[in-house]
Amino acid sequence: MSSGLSFTLGEDQLAIQDMARSFAAERLAPFAIEWDRAKHFPVDVLREAASLGMGGIYVDETHGGSGLTRLDAALIIEALATGCPTISAYISIHNMVAGMIDRYGNDAQRAKYLPGLCSMEQLSSYCLTEPAAGSDAAALKTRAVLSGDYYI
Repeated sequence: MSSGLSFTLGEDQLAIQDMARSFAAERLAPFAIEWDRAKHFPVDVLREAASLGMGGIYVDETHGGSGLTRLDAALIIEALATGCPTISAYISIHNMVAGMIDRYGNDAQRAKYLPGLCSMEQLSSYCLTEPAAGSDAAALKTRAVLSGDYYI
């Protein structure tokens, strides 16, 4: 019995996916093993990805981003992983940071940080670890408490 639910990608989504797959095949896959062996972080290649809109995938276009959806981002990240899972994961994390600034930052913060993040002239990441939790976000014990105008 069919649930009646059908999911197909639209023409734009297929084009986005194809662009990311081509980039992965041409600019990531041929070099991924050597980058890993040499512990090399290919900033130049990240900036090439940014020139294709992958530095601010779901950052609003008014702030220099691509203005795409989370589904579009998933298609891009999945396609990049076919060439280099490490670079794909990094681009995903970088976009989480840029997306948070776009969504929760004020206008001054957006103006200061998003152009450099979307072009990947500035690179971002976040840290998530504790001795008893590792990188399991649900097991973290640290908390921030508002004290006046600051968090402690």
